[in-house]
Amino acid sequence: MKLKHLALGLSACALATPAFALNILLTNDDGLTSNVKAMVDTLKAAGHDVVVSVPCTGQSGRSSAIVMYSTTVIVADDDKTQIQAEGGCHNGAALTGEPAVGKFTKTGYTDGTYNYVHGTPVMATMYGLDVVAQARWGKAPDVVLSGPNEGQNVGSVVINSGTIGNAQFAASRGLPAIALSAGSDTTDNTNLASPYSTVVARLTVKLLNELKAKAGTGALLPTGVVLNVNFPNAPTESLAFAFSRIGSYNAYNLVFKNTSPYGLTASVSGTATAAQAEDESVVYRSKVAITAMQVGFEQRPQGQAWLRLRLRDLIK
Repeated sequence: MKLKHLALGLSACALATPAFALNILLTNDDGLTSNVKAMVDTLKAAGHDVVVSVPCTGQSGRSSAIVMYSTTVIVADDDKTQIQAEGGCHNGAALTGEPAVGKFTKTGYTDGTYNYVHGTPVMATMYGLDVVAQARWGKAPDVVLSGPNEGQNVGSVVINSGTIGNAQFAASRGLPAIALSAGSDTTDNTNLASPYSTVVARLTVKLLNELKAKAGTGALLPTGVVLNVNFPNAPTESLAFAFSRIGSYNAYNLVFKNTSPYGLTASVSGTATAAQAEDESVVYRSKVAITAMQVGFEQRPQGQAWLRLRLRDLIK
């Protein structure tokens, strides 16, 4: 046991002597979580400057929605279930009646790093870019990290993800952006200290190191490229990274539940085919899956050429 703690301590020391430092905006769609806390601590230990801007409450599935639930002080009117259940923001980040946007008031989180918005994930990202980053650095961050989410975002469901929506919004402004999603086993609302959260954070630093080493003095990612990164359940620091694609295989099939209480149900998909071996929903189960996404919805040149040709008699 003591040797294990010594090894972790030496690993932390290694992270604390980087060859570069980044200004990082960290956002998510879950609010204050163990994953956010571990990511902040690990990135700072690696020498990076980090600011956080997250939703006041859990906002999974809000995609790219741009809605404020409170515009003056935190009230329960438009977000009643979550606000009333916790008396304010998730895990006590801020209390009912405090400003609708601002710095965390939770003890231990008041050094100016942590900020919240009582709105959807993209509103938190926007606040982070337009207000928090400008106050901290007087400019945009070097990279926006969205997550790590408490649950993987793989397959076609990514279009519904607030984690992905944040990364897409940041990338639409020309900024390097990476969506990060871990297993639901990283959730720890009691102590905000899941050991898996720390593993995910260390693997993220490893990814940033590799991207920066290849980018040199250039941007971390090419303009128009967004990364979707998914970590398996029960991750270890020795995990391999693997190329993946959104693909056609989905880990779960979502279906509308047409009986009260209405909502959705999810069923586990069948076995993937050999042609789907690189799909996110397959790769994330045993490796860190890294997918390159485009920004927005514009089709590739081949698709645009097809449209011009197909409608050549209509388009003038």
